[in-house]
Amino acid sequence: MTAVRALVNVTSVEHAIEDIAEWLSRVALAVAPPLLRVALAVPFFKSGLTKWDGFLSLSPAAVFLFEDEFKLHIFGQAYEFPLPTAVAFFDGVAEIALPVLLVIGLATRFSALGLLIMTGVIQLVVPEGWANFHLPWAALAVATIALGAGTLSLDHLIDMLRRPRIAQGGT
Repeated sequence: MTAVRALVNVTSVEHAIEDIAEWLSRVALAVAPPLLRVALAVPFFKSGLTKWDGFLSLSPAAVFLFEDEFKLHIFGQAYEFPLPTAVAFFDGVAEIALPVLLVIGLATRFSALGLLIMTGVIQLVVPEGWANFHLPWAALAVATIALGAGTLSLDHLIDMLRRPRIAQGGT
């Protein structure tokens, strides 16, 4: 009888552990996507703020960086950026817009993909930054692309608003 009672106790503990693990998984699936989105957005947004002197007024320092300082390191050679002013402007816009989209969870996978591509370009400009910066940024971007925006996002809200119309035969 004590062996049966011990087996019941072990089974109860196993079920309790499984229930806790399942609860942790549900909480993590709700919390992880917004945390990943914010963690990826912050460094790019901070960098983007330094590129502007006002609304759509690119700072001279940003242009200077792309004209004179930043070089693309490819196959052991350093190359100038093509159209440095245009690239500086595009970079400045992307470093503000993509993080904002990420934080609110709108076009999340595409925003993360954009920042992943930017991370790849940054890797070509600053090859020694891969371990401390570029690898974590790439991991955050890939995880965000894989998990999506999560339930705490505008993407999810839009999906929920569209779902009833689709179920009723709408487009």
